[in-house]
Amino acid sequence: MPPKRKAATAAKAGGKKAKEETPKPKDAFTTAKEALLAAGSQAKGKRKVDSHCQLSATGEVYEDYDCMLNQTNIGHNNNKFYVIQVVQSGKSYYSWNRWGRVGEVGQSKLNSFSKPEDAVKDFEKKFKDKTKNNWSDRSNFVSHAGKYTLIEVDGEEDAEVKVDSVDGKTIKVTKTVQPCTLDSATGSLIELIFSNDMFKEAMECMNLDIKKMPLGKLSKVQIAKGFDVLEEIEAAMNRKAKSGLLEELSSKFYTIIPHNFGRNRPPTINDKEIVEQKKEMLMVLADIELAQTLKTETEKAQEEMVETVPHPLDQDYNSLKCVLTLLDKNTETFKVIEKYLKATSENGYYKPKIINVWEVDREKEGQRFREHDSLENRRLLWHGTNIAVVAAILKSGLRIMPHSGGRVGRGIYFASENSKSAGYVRCSKNTGVMFLNEVALGKEHTITRDNSSLKKAPSGSDSVVARGSVEPDPSKDIFITLEGKSVAVPQGKPIQQPQFSDSYFSNSEYLIYKESQCRMRFLLELQMH
Repeated sequence: MPPKRKAATAAKAGGKKAKEETPKPKDAFTTAKEALLAAGSQAKGKRKVDSHCQLSATGEVYEDYDCMLNQTNIGHNNNKFYVIQVVQSGKSYYSWNRWGRVGEVGQSKLNSFSKPEDAVKDFEKKFKDKTKNNWSDRSNFVSHAGKYTLIEVDGEEDAEVKVDSVDGKTIKVTKTVQPCTLDSATGSLIELIFSNDMFKEAMECMNLDIKKMPLGKLSKVQIAKGFDVLEEIEAAMNRKAKSGLLEELSSKFYTIIPHNFGRNRPPTINDKEIVEQKKEMLMVLADIELAQTLKTETEKAQEEMVETVPHPLDQDYNSLKCVLTLLDKNTETFKVIEKYLKATSENGYYKPKIINVWEVDREKEGQRFREHDSLENRRLLWHGTNIAVVAAILKSGLRIMPHSGGRVGRGIYFASENSKSAGYVRCSKNTGVMFLNEVALGKEHTITRDNSSLKKAPSGSDSVVARGSVEPDPSKDIFITLEGKSVAVPQGKPIQQPQFSDSYFSNSEYLIYKESQCRMRFLLELQMH
């Protein structure tokens, strides 16, 4: 497993192009950032009235007069927000303002107007006072020192009652929701990996302010801006910039990506480990955004002008384009997996217990994997992850880790010991998810020291193994057949490897640098103790 990030939406910023020079090749960070920006121009839905406003139940946001502002200044221990809206309720119009420390309700003020243009004028004046920008020019928003910054969030479409008309009269369409076709275990899994409460829990664990980023609705553009600032921080650290600049850039990052630190002073981002953690956080946000997009598609499908609609869990499941087949616990395959888990987790911090196992068949992944039919040396290896990104992984597969900060470079990390991968599992109420993957290792290149510069296997090799001082007893390996290919599955307990006793790695880490060299075979739902 990777020291920081295993599978996530790619993202790392490249350097600026110098005059008349050949453009540098785009790395994964740049490519993903551009993808975020390209996808960020989607139409915004109708906004909702701030839930703390007394008109939230009866009013609606007038036109598009709604904004969320944020300002963080570490030096002055500022970490504050400002909400401004124009609200229409009946024939009356209001300007609503709420402000305070991030994570708190704060103070508020509601001004009443008889004409909408007066409420708009009040809104625009407040926006100009707080940001030094004109509302009409917000598409070219410029951040100013000591002022608030506009936070871009994707709007939420209000649920509409779908209607039909007969002889000019509007009638409500009664929908019949079909029974769920999924078995109970699979239905529960789908409910879990699309759960709003789970997404909220994951975001709160990262100190993110979920009131400003409701359920992954922070816009793709805003996430890309966050990556930009992390690139600035990284560049400043590389040239050993003064602490004042790092404090300023950290304030800029927290302004763009609102964090809830309570009354504590926001910490300065001043070392590479924190930068990697923040990259991880943004990648989780991007994957939550993907899962939320899938869920929105399900909700829209439910609103179509049809009388009979599939069950929402079936819709969510189908959006993954992935077949999950529940394994019978009496099968030989289940018993092999269970033994693999128990043998390689005994010495770890966690003692995971299997709840359920599914066979995984992602659409087109098998076809892609067949590109490596000529590669031998196949192993079934572990990959642990944050439960908040499981839906995105099932939809998009395991993706190349986007930053070069990993101990073995930029690749997809696997482990032969469950205890190693378990350290990267992030649970929801003690329930976690791990994947078992068939990995076509081919010719291995063995290392025993860190090499974070690796972006591909050395010439003549197909994979890299950071060989640990312990390894599941090789003499206990068994071989199973998957689609005609022999695949090794460890079954023994980890034992000392004398020839690697001086390795910098305690447990072996297996790296591939081509996404097509792995295929997800099994998903394990685990109780993590």
